[in-house]
Amino acid sequence: MKIKKGIGVCPGVAIAPAVVIDTEDFDIPQRHIPTDHAQAEIARLKNAVHVSKAELLDLQKRTVERIGKEAASIFDFHLGLLSDKILQSKFTDTITGGHVTAEYAVATVLRGYAKEFLAMPQYLAERVKDVYDIEKRLLRNLTGQRKQSLGHLRQDVVVLAHDMTPSQTAGMDRKHILGMAIDAGGPTSHTAIVARAMGIPTVVSLSDVSSEAAGGDIVIIDGNRGLVILQPDAKTINEYARLGQEQVEFAHSLDVLRELPAETKDGHVISLLGNIEFPDEAEKVIEKGGQGIGLYRTEFLYLGSDREPTEEDQYKAYRQVLERFKGRTVVIRTLDLGADKYTQSRARSPERNPMLGCRSIRLCLQNIPMFKTQLRALLRAAVHGDAWIMFPLISSIPEFRQAKAVLKDVAEDLEEENIAYRADMPVGMMVETPSAALMADTFAKEVDFFSIGTNDLIQYTLAVDRGNEKVSSLFTPTNPAVIRLIAEVIKAAHRHRIDVSLCGEMGANPEYTLLLLGLGLEKFSCSPPSIPEIKKIIRSVTLSQARKVAQRVMDLDSETEITNYLRSQTRRIFPEAYMEP
Repeated sequence: MKIKKGIGVCPGVAIAPAVVIDTEDFDIPQRHIPTDHAQAEIARLKNAVHVSKAELLDLQKRTVERIGKEAASIFDFHLGLLSDKILQSKFTDTITGGHVTAEYAVATVLRGYAKEFLAMPQYLAERVKDVYDIEKRLLRNLTGQRKQSLGHLRQDVVVLAHDMTPSQTAGMDRKHILGMAIDAGGPTSHTAIVARAMGIPTVVSLSDVSSEAAGGDIVIIDGNRGLVILQPDAKTINEYARLGQEQVEFAHSLDVLRELPAETKDGHVISLLGNIEFPDEAEKVIEKGGQGIGLYRTEFLYLGSDREPTEEDQYKAYRQVLERFKGRTVVIRTLDLGADKYTQSRARSPERNPMLGCRSIRLCLQNIPMFKTQLRALLRAAVHGDAWIMFPLISSIPEFRQAKAVLKDVAEDLEEENIAYRADMPVGMMVETPSAALMADTFAKEVDFFSIGTNDLIQYTLAVDRGNEKVSSLFTPTNPAVIRLIAEVIKAAHRHRIDVSLCGEMGANPEYTLLLLGLGLEKFSCSPPSIPEIKKIIRSVTLSQARKVAQRVMDLDSETEITNYLRSQTRRIFPEAYMEP
């Protein structure tokens, strides 16, 4: 039995035989053909294009039905490129001019397109993967080298792969695919996004799991702890089967909390908000009892399209969520592109350290027209609800002031154009860098609210790449330095009487709820499935109990001591959260 550790991106337990998906690389030699064979090759290619488009339309239709229109939009680029007359002409010219096969023409022309994408802005580099996806689809339909379809399975399986393209993931048969284990990727990859939307237990960043299992092997995927178990023995299978059933029953048992307030036993009311990536996910926040949106990630409007979304595209997406949450807060974060949100390995000039490079607000301030387009859409959509705007990765006062100045310019433009917009929208910032946390008192005089982004704050405070499995054990919210920074940000917000929330993954973990409550946090924002558990903890304690826990934590000087202490305190009041095989 082998246990592999990765990053869990969608919780739950899955036990089933494995389907191992390889990278589907095709070896296409340059084979010359007689001149009079060219028309036959062109006909073969046209048929392959026709079949490929039909497959994509079917995938798109099924994705809309299963996940929603936003996720299905990833196929627009594929369909558009296959219908492009210029591309078709290049295919034909390559076949007739070079006297080569249809397969070689496809590989040559599309590799050329991939190079062109590498010369485009960084956020479009992700489209290179889609060009390769189209190439593979055409080659499969030309050569007849078909792999097992993930869209039409006959039995329950778990999928193991080195990486998966967007169409492979979105086209999966949700009825029979119970879980996924992926060597590559991170929490923001296409695979992770679609897996979360479909509710499939998934672990990524496993390095080599796809090479250590064979098709048909029984595999256990534990999305809660980021574990994949290969060749499990009968005892382990039985234990995880029991755990999976208990988790389903436990989740249903928390449904009774949906309409109840997140109120401590001594009467202190806490706000519980949801994090979303697609507009369609807003409904899940309501289903789980969330009171609003604490983090609406907007970069997926860019990553899911072959082109920069228009002002109208963005306006409609923001308006949809605001109207669904009429009267309730929706915090919309401006673009957090760069770093792990585009394919560094295929970028025109890969940054040596993209996490410390041109990302988030830095990227926006270097691309003002793109930034202004988003801000115009935000200001216009804000008239339809209680929208708050938030800038990510602010590290200095001039940076925040510059971003706010661009927002003011956009508002003045809308005013001159006589276009309706909300002039009094609260403007806040993500506290994700140690410099921002240490300067919280100064920032509090400039902003309307703080949102603590613990994922990056931990990463930058501890100098640990959160996507690197080799140092994942060092990435911990319970490091005393991290806790002290969070405490100082909350205190600064209270001193200056501004709102403060926490929207990182730390806020979604019940083990940290008591600590955060005790530090004075009154707003939690987390993934929708986590809302009921956090509410359960809040309703099970008094604020004075939580303060005692926080005081004790501040006296401890190692993450191990703090983790063990918080776990023991949480287990005492919420033992159901610690179901283990």
